[in-house]
Amino acid sequence: MAKLRVGVVSPERELWSGEADMVIAKTIDGEIGIMPQHAPVLGVLVEGGVLTVKRGGGEPDLVAAVHGGFLSVANNEVSILAEVAELGSEVDVARAKNALDRAQASVEVGQESADAAADAKRARARLRAAGEEVG
Repeated sequence: MAKLRVGVVSPERELWSGEADMVIAKTIDGEIGIMPQHAPVLGVLVEGGVLTVKRGGGEPDLVAAVHGGFLSVANNEVSILAEVAELGSEVDVARAKNALDRAQASVEVGQESADAAADAKRARARLRAAGEEVG
């Protein structure tokens, strides 16, 4: 079976590269699933999205919180160029929960701002990437 060659990078570092059976990402046009032989595509990743790379062969899925950037697909190669990204396995769950609580508290006291909404979105994505249920 054909495989995808996948690279996930942010300005700070390369998060992961390798072969995969499928990539699932959330773009501004909706969620997209990419399998081998997918048509060429260029997509804009949403702020506060979660990227899933299904590696197959019994390996666990790679999950990352991705905050903006681009996705490019061509010739069985998928490039994820994220503005900010963090692997789910690297998320400090307590810190992410604390950030979500702070952002929600700002909303509850009527001090909602674009920054508080963005902070809440990022915290939720980080928690989902870490496998935590988010209400």
